[in-house]
Amino acid sequence: MTDRVALARLSAEIVECRRCPRLVEWRERVAVEKVARYRDEPYWGRPLPGFGDPDGRIFIIGLAPAAHGGNRTGRVFTGDKSGDFLWAALHGAGLADRASSRRADDGLALTDAYIAAAVRCAPPLNKPTNDERDACAPFLAREMRLLTELRVILALGTFGWNAALRALTTLGYPARPKPRFGHGVLYQVGPYRLVGSYHPSQQNTFTGRLTTSMFDAVIAQAVAAAA
Repeated sequence: MTDRVALARLSAEIVECRRCPRLVEWRERVAVEKVARYRDEPYWGRPLPGFGDPDGRIFIIGLAPAAHGGNRTGRVFTGDKSGDFLWAALHGAGLADRASSRRADDGLALTDAYIAAAVRCAPPLNKPTNDERDACAPFLAREMRLLTELRVILALGTFGWNAALRALTTLGYPARPKPRFGHGVLYQVGPYRLVGSYHPSQQNTFTGRLTTSMFDAVIAQAVAAAA
């Protein structure tokens, strides 16, 4: 069973992180300037820790919080279109107790799944630098080490895929040759199964690159791999 106290301490450390000056400046400026549709709402404006079931067997890794999604609500994949797509799929697979989530205090609960972003602060243009990526990398590896029931890693997009591979290398499970990302691909890396999926970004879902049926299928694949 996962040490919940240690996981909570790590989450608190993530929230207080100020390692990357550009990201700190951006996330805090966005939280002050806001956008018109959220001008009356308070913004989180800090890094986002992971969220979900500490004893979950499936770890879902995204890219980074959205400026007016997670950076506003204070929870990964909450309050934006990517999250709408994700929660509906997780609910359909029995991993989430509801099909949508717009606020961090809405009581959403996950079963057998834990979610985190590879980069914990909202980056300008959704593009963290390599230095920012590397500064955040230890958090992901530490989360994975603490999640003792973890069996499957579902990487959303190439960025999440590469972040997962770097974390696995840190944990002592380098993948050689490096597995190639693809939607629905599955690789065994040490004791873990790594599954790839297109990221549920609007760029992918609005263009049809990632459809509801495709995402449902890859979530089902991850569930089956964890069995």
